[in-house]
Amino acid sequence: MSDYSYDLIKKGLDMSALRQRVISSNIANINTPDYKVNKVEFEDILAKVRNDKIVPEPVVKKRTGTRFNENGNNVDLDLEMTELAANEIYYTVLVYQLNSKLSDLNYVINK
Repeated sequence: MSDYSYDLIKKGLDMSALRQRVISSNIANINTPDYKVNKVEFEDILAKVRNDKIVPEPVVKKRTGTRFNENGNNVDLDLEMTELAANEIYYTVLVYQLNSKLSDLNYVINK
């Protein structure tokens, strides 16, 4: 199956898995001196190219503009946990959309 919406869902699931790994790494490094938090950018990139019918790649960048802890890192556990919860919701919605798309395909095949 290859269509644009399927490709977007697949890329979104891949991005969500990457974001999960990045956030987990950020949390694991909460006590690492001078560690700088990474973040995955995808939605902003996706919004810019939506009409071009291309599926963008997620980008991992350092988070800037956050205050530093006493050990020089910028890990904010509350923010990381919030982003983890939001990512779980995002992933769940994409799985629901994929299941709906596959259910429609199954219906057409078996009709």
